[in-house]
Amino acid sequence: MPTKKMGRPTDDPKTIRLDIRISEKDAKILDDYCERTGKRRPEGIREGIRSLKDK
Repeated sequence: MPTKKMGRPTDDPKTIRLDIRISEKDAKILDDYCERTGKRRPEGIREGIRSLKDK
C-alpha cells in the first residue's frame, strides 16, 4: 500500500490560493523589496497583507 506524501509540517497551513494581476510598477516595488530582504514574492505579499491588520 503506497503511503501518502507529506510536506513539511507547519502550524500555519496555506490552504487558500490567490491569483491576482498587478501593474509593472507594483511588481517592481515587490521585487525590489524581496531583493533587499532576501525573501520570495509570496512572503513579501504575506507581509504586506499582515501590515494591513492594524490599519
